[in-house]
Amino acid sequence: MSESVNLPALGESVTEGTVTRWLKNVGDRVEVDEPLLEVSTDKVDTEIPSPVAGVVEEILVQEDETVEVGTALVKIGDGSGSGSDASDGQGADEAAADASEPETAPSTEQGEEQKAPEPQQAEPAPGGQTQPAAPQAPSAPPVPQAAPVPPPAAVPAAVPAPAAAPAPAAAPAASGATASASVPNPNQDASASGYVTPLVRKLANEQGVDLSTVSGSGVGGRIRKEDVLAAAAKASSAGSSAPAAAAAGPFVAETSPLRGTREKMSRLRKVVAERAVQSMTSTAQLTSVVEVDVTKVAQFRDANKAEFLEKTGSKLSFMPFFALAASEALKAHPKINSTVEGDEIVYPDHENVSIAVDTERGLLTPVIKDASSLSLADFSKSIADLAERTRNNQLKPDELAGGTFTLTNTGSRGALFDTPVVFLPQSAILGTGIVTKRPAVVKVDGQEAIAIRSFVYLALSYDHRIIDGADASRYLVAVKNRLEEGNFGPNLGY
Repeated sequence: MSESVNLPALGESVTEGTVTRWLKNVGDRVEVDEPLLEVSTDKVDTEIPSPVAGVVEEILVQEDETVEVGTALVKIGDGSGSGSDASDGQGADEAAADASEPETAPSTEQGEEQKAPEPQQAEPAPGGQTQPAAPQAPSAPPVPQAAPVPPPAAVPAAVPAPAAAPAPAAAPAASGATASASVPNPNQDASASGYVTPLVRKLANEQGVDLSTVSGSGVGGRIRKEDVLAAAAKASSAGSSAPAAAAAGPFVAETSPLRGTREKMSRLRKVVAERAVQSMTSTAQLTSVVEVDVTKVAQFRDANKAEFLEKTGSKLSFMPFFALAASEALKAHPKINSTVEGDEIVYPDHENVSIAVDTERGLLTPVIKDASSLSLADFSKSIADLAERTRNNQLKPDELAGGTFTLTNTGSRGALFDTPVVFLPQSAILGTGIVTKRPAVVKVDGQEAIAIRSFVYLALSYDHRIIDGADASRYLVAVKNRLEEGNFGPNLGY
């Protein structure tokens, strides 16, 4: 008996989704809440977990196919209806399902699919380890892969202990399965660990980690962000003296693997592109910029960041100060928080601040609700949580809806300031540049003097149809005065 898994509702305004990648194949076993596939919508990319446990019997929607919410995606049963497993009889399949360990997908060669049914065996990738291959040989039909039999003498050498010990009785089938499992692995990180997300691949490039040397701790041996960070930390501690020697050499820019290639635009990238063009052509946008002396904020931050981390568990960066000052000023300047509906201007009774997050898939803007009532601790936790879940594809579509104003930290990548594009239907967006130190003229005891101060540029882009330059200036000065005052003691939140 099989059960269909349908495309669930992924948000109030989401009516369809595109299957971007299947994480399971026909014949694979899946547990409850284990990811089945990845789906892309016009709001977010996300993984669809399985609501039931069983064996994938039939995939009904192929990759790159767009379907409506409620459409059946896959059939999951007890394995009796799986064509790939039926050749050996239902008795063997039922025994395999009861044991839960020997379930495999005989038509696949990737280590990910072969190990996915066994969450407890989370490190099957490196060195071509094939612990599950031998016990599965009697029930899984590896006959089509009998071609690798000619080099039987090389198999014990490539896999000395694990392949020989578990199942001495399955001689020909086990050797063929072992050979097919071990041949693709050397020097191929994708074969060793299965699918590697763009986020993990980017992190590995930034940390200088070779993915072919990393053991994945995720489901089916998938390499996660934590695995890359652990490998980077291990390499850093092992070779702490190497960077000093390499520092003397000339700078060499890293060559991107995208150079000289071509790729299809993702659904999210298409949506972002369409909305950016629509925003620029349907509104009258311009940008006003102010310079803010945030020396007092920097001093307050340095004095409280250790205690803040101890009591809240999150780091105190400049971003919560900017978010708090921007949100408070929206209450006094509602035009900046307004929207246009036909020939009317709507002034919301709340301030929902969208936070722009840079991801491998494109720009996403999760929303912090009722931002004007939050403390520094609230902002710090919310920003860190939303950014982390956005980059890891764990964001709910409804968390991207309802924003009335956007805050983007372009200074996180070193930009002095920019002219950000307003996200419709909002009317304004505030960009924060990098905080820099430089000499400035200040007054000390009524006398002018030169001192080292911390500065940041705040750039407000807005829709000139309903917001005048004077309105934008008044708002920016309100944010500037709040930050330069530096009195955030009552706003710590603990």
